[in-house]
Amino acid sequence: MNCGAYNFLGMVVPYNSLSHLLGPYDVPNASILVKGVLTHTTFTTPYRGAGRPEAVFAMERIIDRLAAKLGLEPAEVRARNVVPKEAMPYDTGLLYRDGFPQVYDSGDFPELLRRARQLIGLEEFRLRQVAAAREGRYLGVGFAMYVEGTGMGPFEGATLTLLPSGRVRIATGACSSGQGHRTTYAQIAADVLKVPLESIDVVGGDTASIAYGVGSIASRSTVTAGNAVFAAAELLGKRILEIAAEIMETAASDLELQDGQVRLKGVPGHSVTLAQVSREAAAAVLRKGAPGEAVLAETSYFRPPTVTYASAANAAIVEVDRDTGVVSIEKFVVVHDCGRVINPLLADAQIAGGVMQGLGGALCEEMVHDPDGQVLSGSFMDYAMPRADQAPPLVLDHIENPSTRNPLGVKGLGEGGAIAPPAAIANAVEDALKPLGVIVHRAPLSPARVRGLIARAIP
Repeated sequence: MNCGAYNFLGMVVPYNSLSHLLGPYDVPNASILVKGVLTHTTFTTPYRGAGRPEAVFAMERIIDRLAAKLGLEPAEVRARNVVPKEAMPYDTGLLYRDGFPQVYDSGDFPELLRRARQLIGLEEFRLRQVAAAREGRYLGVGFAMYVEGTGMGPFEGATLTLLPSGRVRIATGACSSGQGHRTTYAQIAADVLKVPLESIDVVGGDTASIAYGVGSIASRSTVTAGNAVFAAAELLGKRILEIAAEIMETAASDLELQDGQVRLKGVPGHSVTLAQVSREAAAAVLRKGAPGEAVLAETSYFRPPTVTYASAANAAIVEVDRDTGVVSIEKFVVVHDCGRVINPLLADAQIAGGVMQGLGGALCEEMVHDPDGQVLSGSFMDYAMPRADQAPPLVLDHIENPSTRNPLGVKGLGEGGAIAPPAAIANAVEDALKPLGVIVHRAPLSPARVRGLIARAIP
């Protein structure tokens, strides 16, 4: 790996490539060597996917080349080699980058592939591909699968406070950069405390509200901060019931949280509001003259034992214009497993955004240097980005295999969409140009590069 002129973030990118190379496949023997090299180019640093797209590209291209050599359908070669669901938890024999053994906690890789194959319409496509070839058109289909370590530690925390108004405030060290933290964390707390979603406020990255935090990186926020919110909400709910029991002169076990109130089980009309509970908690502190703030709050920190493993299968149908080298994406399928899905809309949005970034890496995004290490694509005048008109019809599907490594059963999602598209598109382009003998070795597959591949393949 070209680390550039200096080592900015350790060996994160090459280590991710190493530990994600085997993906969902049962590989009994593997020897992997990574060399990080200092050069005179700019430094390399993690970008969405962070070494995983490179590993997936290598493994998924190997499988398609193997299928071509054996004269088999590439999807069938994958189906024969994926780890079966009954083998979970599955030990790859490698170490993850946190130093712990790489043991996939849960997943159903055969089902991911089966659904992707069904949604892309593989059998029907093969018939259509033959008909298109008679018309001089080049259609291809490509698959790519991956397994991603998510939810890395060391920790993340949350403080939940019941305010005198009856509103709930969540403070966490995991800062949002557009992932929808306020919605996700509010949903988790609302589900535990049985309060309306609109009565919850979320504050991220404010050290005046919570002292410690790590940050939103490595597909970790919902796994770490989400579980911290869940645990703090359970603690807060227990205290609310205890205080309400004193107000209502009954046992806490006879009470329940419902609709932003605490009510006697089976007697909906006999209840107190959360605002009353908060004020009573403050009054009790003042009456007792006890030190401390007159607030009702609970803090919890979640420390994952190791990462949890998300996974997905991607499939793409493309058409390649032989004369111009332009690759058009007809359809793109993602079947994803991020464990328990907290918010389906946000989950789909994360995947869709990631897919577009992945398609950029597949078709146009490239850092270009001259022989002296000078960057030639250092501005958006020279660095091509995917456009809206390149966004393909996207078909999304989820399966839920909850993680066994956290109470919520969630897995990370932020980077997943960007990992497999370069490999899926490369496989599809090679499948389309198979009659010409084209073999794809790298991305991006820009028109100029595709035309060059065709020119070199045809005498």
